[in-house]
Amino acid sequence: MKKRLWVPILAAVALAGVAAAQAWPPAWIKPTAPVKVGDNLYYVGSEGLAAWLIVTPKGLILIDGPMEQNVAGIEANIKALGFKLSDVEILLNTHAHFDHAAGFAQLKQDTGAALLASAGDKPLLEKGVYPGSEDVAFLRFKPVKVDAVLKDRDTVTLGGMTLTAHLTPGHTPGCTTWTFPVKIDGVVRKALLWCSTTVAANRLTPNPQYPRIVADYRASFVRLAAMKADVFLAPHAEQFGFAEKHAAMAPGGPSPFIDPTELGRRIADSRAAFETELARQQGAAQ
Repeated sequence: MKKRLWVPILAAVALAGVAAAQAWPPAWIKPTAPVKVGDNLYYVGSEGLAAWLIVTPKGLILIDGPMEQNVAGIEANIKALGFKLSDVEILLNTHAHFDHAAGFAQLKQDTGAALLASAGDKPLLEKGVYPGSEDVAFLRFKPVKVDAVLKDRDTVTLGGMTLTAHLTPGHTPGCTTWTFPVKIDGVVRKALLWCSTTVAANRLTPNPQYPRIVADYRASFVRLAAMKADVFLAPHAEQFGFAEKHAAMAPGGPSPFIDPTELGRRIADSRAAFETELARQQGAAQ
């Protein structure tokens, strides 16, 4: 099967209106059992939307709080792993879109954890809006307070685990890619959780979603292309072949999540798709 980036339906939904928004891909809200990716890393999201649980001796870090419909499944997965919701100490975000942040308000209330986010995405999280489409009702979500603001290359440390924030704006103004160590097959690897560089429902021209969006995308492509990772992760399951990798897992066998070439391939594909969409929007404007 030819590998490809997941093509978001948000642009189509944005055109179709509220009725279409009520028919999300079933995988987005279909609960799944937790999956152990590494000794300290678990996938605890739905079949289609990722949520990542990082385990440390001093508590848990949860990255992304997808849709409100996903909260019950995420919390059930945390409990199924033998943890209490109160063990979650820190909430982190890749980007402030409803399908990765709408569940934060409930998760924060249920866990008592602190939410840390970038300055660019902080106002979006606290208003519960899609940047540049604040008046589109079905893209809104329940606002949540950000407890601390992160800058580029800031680190978040808990129980000896350190994550580094890399600002890769474009998809949102404060889009944050995370890197951290993960032990797989007895070896400590470098994991990279890509924020996303897909266009999705973003307007690039002539009325951009936000003023510097095209320059931001291009700068982020350059930055991501220069990075290295043994394990590539993403906010949508299809964006990193989660189902296929999960199916390929076998006791005693090599981890299918380890692929030092995947980051480069995914970013190259995303960059090409961005330039194609930019050209399309430029042509439509003319």
